[in-house]
Amino acid sequence: MPNGKIAGISKLARALEVAAHRPQVQERLTADVADAINNVLKPDGVVVELEAEHLCMAMRGVNKPGTKVLTSATRGAFKNYSSGRDGLLALMHSR
Repeated sequence: MPNGKIAGISKLARALEVAAHRPQVQERLTADVADAINNVLKPDGVVVELEAEHLCMAMRGVNKPGTKVLTSATRGAFKNYSSGRDGLLALMHSR
């Protein structure tokens, strides 16, 4: 971490909360979060997965409350290493 500071998980949650308040598509939000983590922490790789309920689908259009969409973004070592990315995503989904 820059300046010797250590970011806790609450910092990530807060950054996501701030970014999510701007009107945008979920795919862009997922990419923005992955880019922010990658640029600030400079890890070997980043995988971000977001699951969100889309109010546009719940309130109008298909009118299906509770409909959730899952998006993911990969950076660094996971970007071009599909078996590593797929394994990590499978591990995340096994919980």
